[in-house]
Amino acid sequence: MFNVYAQCPVCIVTVGGGLLIAKKLGIDDLLTALWISGLNTAISFWFVSFIKKPKILKNPYIWTVIMFFSTLLYFASTKQMYHKNNTFLHIDKVLVGLVVGMIVWLLGIGADKLIRKYNNGKVLFFYQKVIVPLFILLTTTGIFAVLIKNIRI
Repeated sequence: MFNVYAQCPVCIVTVGGGLLIAKKLGIDDLLTALWISGLNTAISFWFVSFIKKPKILKNPYIWTVIMFFSTLLYFASTKQMYHKNNTFLHIDKVLVGLVVGMIVWLLGIGADKLIRKYNNGKVLFFYQKVIVPLFILLTTTGIFAVLIKNIRI
């Protein structure tokens, strides 16, 4: 059986463009990092659909980890992390956002697969593969936006 892990390329470009605007508008680093990590995870799942061989390189989870650490390395090397007052619960906001964003997007992909499993392999609505992860990430963003506003640690 052939597995397709693709995510919507239009969504990937849209989120990527939106991140630059978010940074320019002064949106919190944690919230921006959530979306960067979600974007990275979506790109990883989309990217593997183009890989022919070897089979180990067709694993989207490996690419997700590679993207995560390359983004983390980029932010650390460009000194966009580890600023004294840029923490959430005493952890760097960018690091928190990257970790949570990756986990949430993976949960969204898992939720889509679970919905399909219990619906005889069929989707409940059009673009479910895109909407479920985006909805979960959007909900998580809202939760963290409220937490950031109300927690001063």
